[in-house]
Amino acid sequence: MNGLTIQLLLMATAMIMLLMSLVIAAVLPGIDRWSKRFFIAFFTFLLVYGSAALLEVFLEGRPGVRFALGILYYINTLFPSLLVPMLTVYLLHCCGESPRSSMLFRLVAALWAGSFILLNMTPFTSWGYYILPENRLCRGPLYPLLLGFLFVMALIALAGVIRRRKRMAKKYYYAFLVSLVPMTATMFLHFFVSAFALFVLGIAFCVFSMYILILSDQIEQDMRQQQEIARQRANVMMLQMRPHFIYNTLMSIYSLCNQDPKKARQVTMDFTTYLQKNFNAVASGDLITFAAELEHTRAYLAVEEARYDELLIVEYDTPFIHFRLPPLTLQPIVENAVKHGINPYSGPLRISIRTRHTDAGGSGRSATEIIVEDIGPGFNPSDESKPRAALNNIRQRLEMMCGGSLTITPREGGGAVVTVMIPDRAAE
Repeated sequence: MNGLTIQLLLMATAMIMLLMSLVIAAVLPGIDRWSKRFFIAFFTFLLVYGSAALLEVFLEGRPGVRFALGILYYINTLFPSLLVPMLTVYLLHCCGESPRSSMLFRLVAALWAGSFILLNMTPFTSWGYYILPENRLCRGPLYPLLLGFLFVMALIALAGVIRRRKRMAKKYYYAFLVSLVPMTATMFLHFFVSAFALFVLGIAFCVFSMYILILSDQIEQDMRQQQEIARQRANVMMLQMRPHFIYNTLMSIYSLCNQDPKKARQVTMDFTTYLQKNFNAVASGDLITFAAELEHTRAYLAVEEARYDELLIVEYDTPFIHFRLPPLTLQPIVENAVKHGINPYSGPLRISIRTRHTDAGGSGRSATEIIVEDIGPGFNPSDESKPRAALNNIRQRLEMMCGGSLTITPREGGGAVVTVMIPDRAAE
């Protein structure tokens, strides 16, 4: 494979990537308006340059194309010189600076103006470069000066990127480095040898880095939208899980006011705590501490124990409490067990609430488990009734908010066991 073939292959690859980048910049919705306009202009400039460079390779050395080659040489020198000022403008935009008041942009613009003036003298003199009779490019005495303007301009832009590295996200910092370092290095080599193929490779790196930057911005935008959708869905689910026992509790308090005023006051306090925790949970869009969720559950069970007296017995074994979970996770599970497990004719309902630290399914990923076990009527795993639908609500919120899971298994001797798994990476 000769040098011309490699050069054409590089240029063809860069052109394909440019077309893809231009289409993506134009159609993707996750890019803000300013960035969309910048990337469309940026890739359009490069597309024109790539087309001219590709045409130049085919025409160079052919007879009768001297005028066309002169135009192509001009375009292929002008358009690459615009890349550094454009990248500088985008750098300042990413850092929240205005180009009008930036010394970096003024220096880059001044150097570009010098190269532009020298470049426009080239068609009328042989100072910059000239075309030999066999239609090949030859460097003039001021060609190193023309290249020097571009090289110093790239160095200054690169220094500006490094200086502002703490004021931008790492992906932007690395994208600017990938764009400018190869380009600057090939410009330096161009002082000594004709490194056109390497220069094309440097521009290909620039295109690739900007292309990846656009895709990463779109991916982040999509992830933010998915998280917002998940958050909204979680809030809707929590609102759907509002307690069904408020009316019965108020009626119980009303009855206790005459029978046992002291107990009525205590139930009122427990019920108030429950309502407060419930409203806080509904308003929260983030994970909460297990201690807060456990306090909410205790307040709920205190109210139910007062209502059902000796028909409800609750045991706690929660040595692990330092983790976080979605709000309204434990309390609705316990409420579900009470609502569908209390039966005055079957003896008291026993509910145990336990926590333990374990490996998630033996996969080596540590997690915290919450186990709610009740001695009730049990359930049919294929039953899609309201109890199962309520637990499915919790399962969906666990998956969306922290990557957790919920499993339901029958208990030997009757009843059910609900196990909630919270991965440590989310629980912390």
